[in-house]
Amino acid sequence: MTVLAVDDEEPALLELAHLLGEDPRVGDVLTAPDATEALRILHGSQVDGTTPRVDVVFLDIRMPGLDGLELARVLNAMADPPQVVFVTAHDDRAVDAYEVGAVDYLLKPLRTERLAGSLDRTVALRTARRTEPGPRPDGAAPAPDGAAVRRGAAPAPSADDEVVPVELAGTTKLIPRSSIRFVEAQGDYARLHTTEGSHLVRIPVSVLEDRWGDAGFVRIHRAYLVALPLITELRMSGSGYVVRLGTGTSAVELPVSRRHTAGLKRILRGRPPRPPRSPEDGPDGPILPR
Repeated sequence: MTVLAVDDEEPALLELAHLLGEDPRVGDVLTAPDATEALRILHGSQVDGTTPRVDVVFLDIRMPGLDGLELARVLNAMADPPQVVFVTAHDDRAVDAYEVGAVDYLLKPLRTERLAGSLDRTVALRTARRTEPGPRPDGAAPAPDGAAVRRGAAPAPSADDEVVPVELAGTTKLIPRSSIRFVEAQGDYARLHTTEGSHLVRIPVSVLEDRWGDAGFVRIHRAYLVALPLITELRMSGSGYVVRLGTGTSAVELPVSRRHTAGLKRILRGRPPRPPRSPEDGPDGPILPR
């Protein structure tokens, strides 16, 4: 891989570049002392070919001028953005880093094993993106494999299993997406529920719905997003439908809103949800040109 290290402190930048260069998976190590130089290098790597194509950027957060988080947002606007790993001395920006799609969040002083783990995740994500199937010609979503539809089974960790950083008593804890049973909306925040407890993150449920739809999460209520493979039962109750997640004493029941009931039934029967209706649609669906 070609990596770009960005840090305004020269000793830290030299150390990071040295550690990256020691890893056999890393080919070229480019360096930049600020966001402006980093953008110049990235422009050359993606447009005019004057530098090798950058696969991942290891980025400090607190820098003069454009800081690391702002730079990451600029990178996300690129047609084919590099992956981003934050390297910082501050442990209070992990949630912000997650919101801009960071692959990992490393704390200084760097440990070789943590850096190697971050490169492991980067390589796995690159491989998954290269091999993921494209859309089917008929426009339907690819059918999930057998493991993904086993009711009551937790989603199996995969190479592209996203890791969510959460703050817990001054410690940044990394929560694999595959361990999350359901997400509960709490204003502009979301509470991630796992078998071990719950964690509050500063990101709306609607954003997670968009990002995690392909990973098997489905909206059942304005307040709930659930892991589809964990649903073991959909049944009527006195006030409407409810879903049951899991089995035994750890099972939990959540309400299904009337708005989401029909779509959930179609998904559980192995059929794609109906597309949202357009104001121009007729009573039986879209009006096709003659």
